[in-house]
Amino acid sequence: MGRSITGQMTKEFYQVVNAIISSKFYTPNPYEACIFIPSIDTLNQNRLRLQEVSQALRTLPFWNKGENHLIFNMVPGTVPDYNTIIDVPIGRAMIAGAGMSSLTYRPSFDISLPVYSPLVNNLKTNHSNMRIWLVMSSQININNAFEQDLMEIKTTYPKDILVLGPCLHFNPMNNTIRCVGEDIYKYPDSLQTSTFCLIIRGARLAQSALLDAMAAGCIPVIIADSLMMPFHDVIDWTKAAVFIREVDILLTIQLLKKISPQRIMDMQEQNAWLYNRYFNSIEKITETTLEILADRVFPHLTRDYTYWNVPSYKGKPSPLFLPVTAPKTRGFTAVILTYDRLELLFLLINKLVKVPSLSKVLVIWNNQHKDPPHSTRWPKVSKPLKVIQTKENKLSNRFYPYDEIETEAVLSIDDDIIMLTADEVEFAYEVWREFPDRIVGFPSRLHMWDNGTNCWKYESEWTNSISMVLTGAAFHHKYWNYMYTTAMPGDIKEWVDEHMNCEDIAMNFLVANITGKAPLKVTPKKKFRCPECTNTEMLSADLTHMVERTQCINKFSSIYGTMPLESIEFRADPVLFKDVFPEKLKRFNDIGSL
Repeated sequence: MGRSITGQMTKEFYQVVNAIISSKFYTPNPYEACIFIPSIDTLNQNRLRLQEVSQALRTLPFWNKGENHLIFNMVPGTVPDYNTIIDVPIGRAMIAGAGMSSLTYRPSFDISLPVYSPLVNNLKTNHSNMRIWLVMSSQININNAFEQDLMEIKTTYPKDILVLGPCLHFNPMNNTIRCVGEDIYKYPDSLQTSTFCLIIRGARLAQSALLDAMAAGCIPVIIADSLMMPFHDVIDWTKAAVFIREVDILLTIQLLKKISPQRIMDMQEQNAWLYNRYFNSIEKITETTLEILADRVFPHLTRDYTYWNVPSYKGKPSPLFLPVTAPKTRGFTAVILTYDRLELLFLLINKLVKVPSLSKVLVIWNNQHKDPPHSTRWPKVSKPLKVIQTKENKLSNRFYPYDEIETEAVLSIDDDIIMLTADEVEFAYEVWREFPDRIVGFPSRLHMWDNGTNCWKYESEWTNSISMVLTGAAFHHKYWNYMYTTAMPGDIKEWVDEHMNCEDIAMNFLVANITGKAPLKVTPKKKFRCPECTNTEMLSADLTHMVERTQCINKFSSIYGTMPLESIEFRADPVLFKDVFPEKLKRFNDIGSL
């Protein structure tokens, strides 16, 4: 009777195998495969009969000296050397291994893994967020020299560092507790009381304490000079961990105290995101390994830095591919949605052509029962004027990506917004140039949570916050016209056209959802009531209209599955807006009243 070369398959390796078989990359046909992964449990070298494992690998039908094979290993080396790679002769095989050293790691060939910690499965999340310690050491296998350094740090900074050790007087084999003298601490729960957690070189280079710290929301402080961090080739660990040279360990407290609160918050958020995306289970670790392999096998499909390191909810890159400030040379296109209010329309056009940066006026004639006036009746203006008659009376027509829009900036404006001055419009355009991925404009609104109805509420009263800028008078990039027309989620676009309401709210939802940013209000102007309009014409004064807009917000948030709108508590005004200066010294003199 033969003997096992690895012992019974571990639960962790079973999960690795199951994750591989369940992945989109798996094929049962070896003649279709690019990479082969032996089903021999090599995760822990302590369990292996090295020579027998080597012989078993050589007998694999496609082994070919290990070429195009991947070996998984999380615990390499044994006493006394504790080598940083598995001691099994593997020929040309790749290693997906933990504890790899920069001296033995083969870049773009091997894959560095973490040491998985099953202890995190029992971690009880503490939502109180009371982190009373600056830094904590909780490892029980630290080199003696480092232990002496920690005691020296503890003596110098007793209120900043907590040094936990094994519970020798209780049960030294119990990994779920740590002790300081007679005091017992639950582990890894106790890590949640510290901002930073030390990850120090032990007998083995890699430590399971790394994932313990990440799961507990504790920022890892790596003191292991040659350690290859998990998934080193794709993850930017400088955004999530602090690295201190081993010779500088005594400076740890001083270095950590120099990190700003904002930087700490950013690192905590990045840690949580990295842990949940890549490390919170054996399956996630395996899937990430396969994704990295796929990038190497299919380099033309390689994902970039942003894919691996930037959370979708944070730091979203602008989809516009614009510089920080949009170019001024081409100006903006004014898109006016109108039906048949000619007197107001002509008055508005005459006001707009006085704006220096106006490039073109595009009138969207939304009336199918009446043709637009003959060209001889239109105002004689110095800027290009184009009229487009739509086939259907839809509010979405104002956001169609017309070929006639040649500028990046679009001023979406209603035909009754005749109260804006040329200076106000020009100033709004200047602000938009600095924030080209946002909606920048004049009429502002706010969404609020109504505790009485347990629903979102549309608020038009003047408050300290805004979360929407209505597109009856607002600048946006023409890219958003394309997105509104072709990529609006669910049936929002159809609902807007059917109800003839809320196209402006829909645009705010769209932009906020993609950019994660709030709109910007410019100038103090709040009153946009048309002086020539009757009450029946003032749609936004209708109570039914307001109720519908509340319904819009709740419907749209339901379709998005979240509330993408972001609130903001400031507006943009010209620098010398209220200063008593001669007009010749002010760039924008005609900034009107409320």
